[in-house]
Amino acid sequence: MIDPDTQTGWVPEADEADDEEEMPLSLRLSIADTLTLGNATCGFMAVYFTTTGILIPHLAGHDTGGMARHSAATAVILMLCAAVFDLFDGLVARKLRSSPMGAELDNLSDLISFGLAPAYFVLVYGMVADDAHQRVAALGAVVVLLAVVLRLARFSCVTMKDGMFQGMPSPFGALTVVSIVLLELPFVATLLAILGTAWLMVSRVEYPKPRGRLAGAMLSWIVLSMGLLAAWAFDAPSGQLLLQTGCALQLVMGAVIPLFATARRVNNFRDNRREARAAQLP
Repeated sequence: MIDPDTQTGWVPEADEADDEEEMPLSLRLSIADTLTLGNATCGFMAVYFTTTGILIPHLAGHDTGGMARHSAATAVILMLCAAVFDLFDGLVARKLRSSPMGAELDNLSDLISFGLAPAYFVLVYGMVADDAHQRVAALGAVVVLLAVVLRLARFSCVTMKDGMFQGMPSPFGALTVVSIVLLELPFVATLLAILGTAWLMVSRVEYPKPRGRLAGAMLSWIVLSMGLLAAWAFDAPSGQLLLQTGCALQLVMGAVIPLFATARRVNNFRDNRREARAAQLP
């Protein structure tokens, strides 16, 4: 622009400020953001191994024995690694910092690792399992994906009391879904259990956030699950039994953990009522 008094070029201060705002700090990834991208990478690679190790051999007519052990185990281990990244990116973000786009990165990465990857795992299961129905399994996979989408959207919009989640967290839900598939139950039982898990993710059932000792326990469980999957993949003695035991425990935890949270809430409510009554007494 030209200043009419001096006939020289000048740039308004507001424009200078706008130029500065066009180079936001959000473009700089923090350590927590890097961990979040590791989460997304693991989820994508889980889809890759499910496709190349299970689906393509099945379509090519190779006898893989249903869910090929090595590729299925690798895919699930990658989902477990994604859960580890998801656990640590939150801890690091609280201790250090996260970029302004950290929350968006986290939701998008969770959608890949805990929405797309387990839903695709269910879809492929429906295509390769002997007693499965492909179209019905596809419907179950869509329900899982949409449940995670709704779960993540609600998490961004709803403010919960500190230390609690509303609905089963998506990482826990994803691991529960793949555990159901690996249990190799009859198709109807598998589908009902998957739909029940999807309902828990969008329900109002409260789950505690993995902090402190609970975070350590969750990490230990993930490492143990990786060991069980490796034992199953390499056909170790009793590997199948160990895997099924671990998958069954995952299902039990998904049902029992909210019961403990509900019991604690009921006890707190009773304690508050007692205190209120005691305060009313002369």
